[in-house]
Order: sequence, then structure tokens, then C-alpha cells
Amino acid sequence: MIPNDSLNAFTRHTHVALDGSGTGPLAGLSMAVKDVYDIAGHRTGNGNPVWLETHPPATVTASSVQRLLDAGARMVGKTHTDELAYSLNGENMHYGTPTNPKAPGRIPGGSSSGSAAAVSGDLVDFALGTDCGGSVRLPASYGGIYGIRTSHGLISADGIVPLAASFDTIGWFARTAQLMRRVGDVLLPPSAPWAPKTLLIAADAFASVDPAIVRALQQGIDKTRAASPRVRDIKVYSGDPAEWSALFRILQGDEIREFHSDWIDRHQPEFGPGIRERFQWTRTIDPSDVAKAKPKRELVAQLMAQVLGEDCLLCLPTAPGIAPKLKTAPEELEAFRARAFALLAVAGLARLPQIRSRSTLHQVRVSTFRFNTVRFHPKY
Repeated sequence: MIPNDSLNAFTRHTHVALDGSGTGPLAGLSMAVKDVYDIAGHRTGNGNPVWLETHPPATVTASSVQRLLDAGARMVGKTHTDELAYSLNGENMHYGTPTNPKAPGRIPGGSSSGSAAAVSGDLVDFALGTDCGGSVRLPASYGGIYGIRTSHGLISADGIVPLAASFDTIGWFARTAQLMRRVGDVLLPPSAPWAPKTLLIAADAFASVDPAIVRALQQGIDKTRAASPRVRDIKVYSGDPAEWSALFRILQGDEIREFHSDWIDRHQPEFGPGIRERFQWTRTIDPSDVAKAKPKRELVAQLMAQVLGEDCLLCLPTAPGIAPKLKTAPEELEAFRARAFALLAVAGLARLPQIRSRSTLHQVRVSTFRFNTVRFHPKY
């Protein structure tokens, strides 16, 4: 049965509910699962009706989902995603837009829109999403909850529809740091306890966001500073932040083109505004630009490894501003998306984890880590 869902967070067309094992560290908790994860015997919708029609039921459940079920969590249902997960907005012309519980007149963020709405609106205890270019971090920011992008490759992505495989990561949402850790203890590999010795404040990243946002975050930043043994202001970017955004978009877009173009040509699906144009744009990417971008990505990864060392934690904003209003003009959304990518691309290019921590202002918050099982370091 579909859960009581006044937020349009859950899918009707791919609904599936599963009981957990009943015992384990997550027993008694409810979860939702983004509709890009396979569930054995059921079709994966991937946010588009043509995708649903042209793909058979999955034969195996994604291992990440199965591990959570085995740990005792109960799956309430599957949640809405942007079409083929290629958006940061959360607006789906086929299935509707999940309501942002903390700001009903504004977008929920995507592409893990339904999962974020379900957690923010208290419909479930936690929810799985995926993060390629910010698809967990941004909706977590807009919904005033915790959301994590894990290190690339740290958790197996089997049974998940890819968007851009070298950037795709598993992530999840919860309303408390304690529950974020409980889920992480199930999904993440064991690691030795770790605590940062130095807090790095990304001064250039904060300079790129709306001043009102920085003022709203200042109390949280000050508390984080006070709790840190050492604090340093640094510049993250080696040049113009827009260059990192462009670098990410070229590499991501090329992988998206390679994976999805044949299916699009075969079935001619209808895409919504913005998404349609992005898929068309991926076909215009010059292979020589991709060849130039790949070594530049490795330079970013090396730079971040040097900046973070073995004992540093980086604090930077998740988004350049508050969630845009519903039905904002596509050109405005694209401009906001470009600004957001300059912030979100840091972790993606360097294959690093990032957590968006909760803000009482439900706008944006410093990205910081609250538990020992995750390091902001390439080794993890």
C-alpha cells in the first residue's frame, strides 16, 4: 500500500514495499528508496515512463538496499527522481514535483527529490538517494536535513541505473546525525576512528555565495570553529571556480552521452524543459575537450589530497543560495545550476565524500562530518 503521502514523495507506478529482517541495528526503522535502485521482480522507473516501459523487471535487488533490509529496516516505497537523474531541481513533468516540506513554494532539489522530501516531511526515518553532481547534497540543503555523498566506489553501486559512472555515488538522508551514523555503520566498510585536527574554511567558496547566506550560516561556522583544535582559512580553487564547474560538466556530460544516447535514439522519449536541452548538449561535446579535461580532473584530485592531508576537515557551503521558487524560468534555473556546480564539483572531481549538515534555517549549511566512519580524504 502507498504510504500516506501528502508530499508526492513516493512513486505510484513503481511502488514496492518490503519488510526487513526484523532484527539488527536498523530494526524498527522505515526507509524509502530512490527509483533508480533495482528491486528484484520489479521495474525501475528512473523518472521517465518510456524508461519504465522499455526495461524488464530487475532480477536482483541492489546490494545496498538488501543490506539495509538485512539490518532490519523496513522499505516503505520507492521515491520520485528527476528524469534519468539528470537534474538538480526535482521537477518532473511526468509524475509531478515532490513538495519541499520546509519551503512549499520552492523546489525540493534533485535528483533525489522524493527521498529528501520523505525524510524532511517525517514520512520515513531515512532514505536512499544517489549523488553524481549534487543530487543528495542539494536536496538535503533545500529540505533542512542531513545528506551524504560517499567517497566514489566506497559502496558498491550495483543494481543502480548509472548517470555518469565515474561520478555516481550512493548517499542517504536522515534528520539526525545519530541516524546518519547508524545507516553508515551498515553501508560503509569498517574503519579506524578518526577525528580531524584542523578545520579548513573555504574562504573563496564562501565568497561566491549570496552574502545573506553567509550571514545565516555564520553562527554555525563559529560553533564549528570553536570545536576545532586548529582553524585555517584557505582558497580551494586553483583558479576561477567556474572552470571547475565547466570541467565537471564536460566529463559528466560525455559519460551521460555514452551511456544514454543509444536508448534515446531508439525510443525517442519526451523529456521536460532543461533536461531535454542537456541531453542534446551532451552530443555537442568535443572529444578533444574531454581529452583535455581528464588530466585536469586528476590535478584537482591531487590538489585536494594535498590540501586535506591526513587530518583536515573542509568547511564549504552546499549551495549558492536558497532553493529557487517553483516554476522559475529555465534560464534562471540553469544559471543557478552553474553557480551550484562550482561548489558541488569539488567533491565530485576529487572523488571525495561530503556531508550536508542540518540547518535550522533550512537553506544551506556548512558541509562537515559528524561521525568517525567517514573521512574527507581520498583513502576513504
